[in-house]
Amino acid sequence: MSEPLLAILDNGVLWWGLAACGVAQLSKLVIELVVHRRWNPRVLVETGGMPSSHSALLTGTTAALGWVEGFGGPLFGLAAVLCFVVLYDASGVRRAAGLTAARVNAMGEIAKGEIAKGDLDIDSANSRQHGKPLKENLGHTRLEVLIGSLIGPLVALPGLVLAGSPLHLAQALGWLAPIG
Repeated sequence: MSEPLLAILDNGVLWWGLAACGVAQLSKLVIELVVHRRWNPRVLVETGGMPSSHSALLTGTTAALGWVEGFGGPLFGLAAVLCFVVLYDASGVRRAAGLTAARVNAMGEIAKGEIAKGDLDIDSANSRQHGKPLKENLGHTRLEVLIGSLIGPLVALPGLVLAGSPLHLAQALGWLAPIG
């Protein structure tokens, strides 16, 4: 196996951060089933919703990085700052963009109703909205960000401490011979 591939497989920080993201994204499917009582696998690839998988990814990766490299180091500091920017953005800018999209979509619905009643001509309505509606579920509420932020370290740290990297796990399971 090539050296770069082994290095990637041995990067527990990366893999456990991604695992935290995956757990958060899969939990959206479970929440959809339990709360809304419907099977909707589209939530696995959509942005927004409970919990924030971006938050889980960043907090899980940042916590794992701190565990491996030390919480007092500059690399952890950089990761923490970037983490805060993403968390703020998810509940601020991206959420505002989603709320704006909802208002624009509502304007299109109002125009359609006015056309149906004969109060608005079609050319005016078309100038308000073209094509399909804008995506509204872009960002997260603060609660969605908070829950995602908790999932990250709760998945990444035990995984890193108990299982290590995928390379260590594969070696422990006998799938790969120990290297070096």
